[in-house]
Amino acid sequence: MAIIAPDIGIDLGTANTQVYVKRKSILVDEPSLLVVDRDGRHAIRAIGEEARVLLGRIGGDVTAVRPLSDGMIRDFDMTQYMLQYFVRKAIGASRLIKPRAVMTVPCRISPIERRAVRRAAIYAGVRDGQLHLVEKPFAAAVGSGLPIFEPYGSMVVDIGGGTTEAAVISLGGVVASRSIRIGGVKMDEAIIAYVRREFNMLIGDRTAEDVKMTLGAALPLKEERRALVRGRDIITNLPQTAELNSTQVYEALRSPCEAILSAIQEVLERTPPELAGDVMKSGIHLTGGGALLFGLDQFIASELDMPVRLAKDPMSCAAMGVGYLTDHPELLSRISKPSFLREEGEE
Repeated sequence: MAIIAPDIGIDLGTANTQVYVKRKSILVDEPSLLVVDRDGRHAIRAIGEEARVLLGRIGGDVTAVRPLSDGMIRDFDMTQYMLQYFVRKAIGASRLIKPRAVMTVPCRISPIERRAVRRAAIYAGVRDGQLHLVEKPFAAAVGSGLPIFEPYGSMVVDIGGGTTEAAVISLGGVVASRSIRIGGVKMDEAIIAYVRREFNMLIGDRTAEDVKMTLGAALPLKEERRALVRGRDIITNLPQTAELNSTQVYEALRSPCEAILSAIQEVLERTPPELAGDVMKSGIHLTGGGALLFGLDQFIASELDMPVRLAKDPMSCAAMGVGYLTDHPELLSRISKPSFLREEGEE
């Protein structure tokens, strides 16, 4: 049995958490979700993928908990338990020397939130004093293979479950950034609100996500698509079925798409002219699960009149980025603050 735990990279997200193990790959990729008892003891029934399977099918004695909201820790205890479960699943628990870790955080993280992330990681088994925090768009840029250490401007827009973070990166640091609380979860909520308003019907989170993936688009589709959606009538509380089309879902998603566009425009306006010129040449790089919304890259490109590229594996870019830094720790010293945020004792 190995005594020293391998170093790990953690992308702790609102919707999903991924754990990269040094010299290997992403060994954990599961929803940031728990199912717990309602009786006040908060006994955990399931975590991650097991909890997702139960979502929407759980009784009144248990409830689903998403411990992160808008990219931040909202339920500290549940985050600790969840992170510990994922780390142990990736590397095991019987290690004499705990792992070092590189972990993503939002651009706008506060000192208090930063301490909460550090405490949760240490509880999960990360070696005290060996946690390195990296801003998420920077990690996504690393995972996308962009020239982040060169005197050249690269723009990344990471659209996650709880947040969208747009950043221009150059010489190992974030030059300008904007973080908004819009992401895949808000898109799901927009669909839920639309169905409630137009059909007087309640649908669950999983149904809304399925609708987004099946019919969702940031631009009107040339060939309209339709799907049957099942939910519960608001008035009678009885099961109900409604037919949704892609045009309706497009209308529901217009507001979050426009908010993402506005965030990108704001970052470009605050970017130095030379770096903005670089971005005009190389284009905007979209990462994160929300970037998979059909036509989002075309929508942004048409509005800004500049190239927009979808990453090869947008959902794993940030995790692969912290994984690359885990495999090449010598690069950590080249990252400038605030892109690289060490734990308190190291500053």
